Amino acid sequence: MSSLRIVVEEDVFTRVLGVILDPCTEAARVAAFEDFFVHDVPDFRGWLDTVRARCQRIFPATVVFVASSSELQRALPQADAVLVESLTVGRRELELAPRLRAVQKYGVVIRNIDVQACGRQGVEVLTLRRRANIACAEQAMMMVLALAKRLAELNGRTTVRRLREAGFRPAPFDRTHTPSSNWARVSGISMLNGATMGIIGMGEIGREIAQRARAFDMRIVYTQRTRLAAGDEAALGVEYLEMDELLGRSDWLVPQLPATPSTERLLDAARFAKLKKGARVVNVSRAQVMDREATLAALRDGTLAGLGLDTLWSEPGEDDDELLRYPQVVLTPHMAGSPRLNATADFEELVAGLDRALAR
Repeated sequence: MSSLRIVVEEDVFTRVLGVILDPCTEAARVAAFEDFFVHDVPDFRGWLDTVRARCQRIFPATVVFVASSSELQRALPQADAVLVESLTVGRRELELAPRLRAVQKYGVVIRNIDVQACGRQGVEVLTLRRRANIACAEQAMMMVLALAKRLAELNGRTTVRRLREAGFRPAPFDRTHTPSSNWARVSGISMLNGATMGIIGMGEIGREIAQRARAFDMRIVYTQRTRLAAGDEAALGVEYLEMDELLGRSDWLVPQLPATPSTERLLDAARFAKLKKGARVVNVSRAQVMDREATLAALRDGTLAGLGLDTLWSEPGEDDDELLRYPQVVLTPHMAGSPRLNATADFEELVAGLDRALAR
């Protein structure tokens, strides 16, 4: 076994780094990831061999997973490289890591890494714009567009009979005098241009969503516990608001938060009551940040004009789920980060970067 030691902040996806680099990874984990990837990567073990062949400097390696700052600090004295998502790598951590040559951020926002201190110690800082985050942003915008244009209700409704079955009242116009657009006479179509999107949580995915919403000339407001620096707000074209004001001004609400004890049921009945009447919610993060009963009540009374949801409160869903009754609801079975090729490309890039950095 190589003496190379890589310390990794544990995440359901960062575990893949152990599968790639550490031959001591338990067989059950390798098999589980083989199953996880199989629908997009049918030869997962062949892919492993290919990635390892490209990074012979760092394969094999010992990969140590940590879940807290204290665990990270205990592992640092023997670390040659560190991969973090949210854990801090600052002066204290660097003092504990005499062998450290590279810090890999599992993302691009490096506010948790003291870049200047790393530079003084000769530690290279690497970043990764995660393709799964981009895919989540695309999924969010797909749902926004689908709701704005009533796509789920109109898909395939191109005949009078099928439109009437869906509750519409199609009738041709007098073409002698008028155009023929929307002969189906569908109301409630909305534009994104000029509409306000409120994002709760301007993290990596929130920023990807904001960039895409700006391309539609939407106004982007956001809220989170710590306000962004003025330069970051200007670069993203976003405006900070307190939660209550954001709820009251958003035509589109995007909660982009992880499921944690502090975020569970963040959008409860009291907050839905402050939401702008007729707003739409698109959630490609976790359903748990919304109170289920409050969400259903907001759909029933018209507070919510639409809902896009990529994860449910329990997965797989139930065939009798009330959400399936609403035509203004778009549901997908936890698809936002797909395809798995996003992850394979991310880890190919990540491993190649570490390989170069540790070759110095």
